[in-house]
Amino acid sequence: MSVTYRDGVPGDGAAIGTLFRESFVATFGHLYKPEDLAAFIAGAGDAAWEEEVRHPRFRFRLAEDDETLAGFAKLGPDELPGAEPGGAELWALYLREAWHGAGVAAALMEWTIDAARSGGAPALRLTVFIDNHRARRFYERYGFVEVGKYAFKVGNHVDDDRILRLAL
Repeated sequence: MSVTYRDGVPGDGAAIGTLFRESFVATFGHLYKPEDLAAFIAGAGDAAWEEEVRHPRFRFRLAEDDETLAGFAKLGPDELPGAEPGGAELWALYLREAWHGAGVAAALMEWTIDAARSGGAPALRLTVFIDNHRARRFYERYGFVEVGKYAFKVGNHVDDDRILRLAL
């Protein structure tokens, strides 16, 4: 399976939305009441993703295998509590399960760090679910350190997330 990488462009919203919903439900769906998960997923429709792809404040990087979306990263301004002026935030990094461990996440993370750095951001921050140990280890390999807590809402359910920071 060969992967190519490209920037997200208008028209990619549906593919990104589909991958996001499938990946989120597969990874976290068991944690929520059906009504909370349904409310969260309803807010992550294709039109919402398309709007973000078109918005100049976000940048997307897509990983494709034979024109199938294998993964994506979404980079934008840091809007987390305690944001530094000019800081960047990794808003999303999702892969199809078949691509876990294949180097796709690493390539997307390297692009994210490089893009944030070249944009002049003093730091890159993100949130990670407290019990997502695999993701946490992945981010820590890049030098991210915990700097705070974040309440991530899924419907009426509030997850205990951690804010991680990488000085650039």
